[in-house]
Amino acid sequence: QVQLVESGGGLVQAGASLRLSCAASGRTFSTYVMAWFRQVPGKEREFVAGIRWSGYSDFADSVKGRFTISRDNAKNTVYLQMYSLKPEDTAVYYCAAGVDRGVTKWHRTYDYPYWGQGTQVTVSS
Repeated sequence: QVQLVESGGGLVQAGASLRLSCAASGRTFSTYVMAWFRQVPGKEREFVAGIRWSGYSDFADSVKGRFTISRDNAKNTVYLQMYSLKPEDTAVYYCAAGVDRGVTKWHRTYDYPYWGQGTQVTVSS
């Protein structure tokens, strides 16, 4: 019912900025929490940031103060603006949409039935 497509990844140097986009199609975009996760080989997928239709957002401690998340409901698009990128930010970044069970549950991958294909972000030192 919902399709998500990420874009905007690439190779950048430490300290650089990058903006990721997630374009959604299908139904009930506004009723879901939209989130960004990231994953590196051998590691579990981890929560990065999430946002409600209202604009309320939350971030993982590892990116707090460096990343911002926003959404344009008219365009059915969510963005992840990343500043001061570090090599440890290197990962495949995934957009997800799911049922909002409360901000303390946003990190649970199983609450997100819809996922994008991922976009690679590589930060060199």
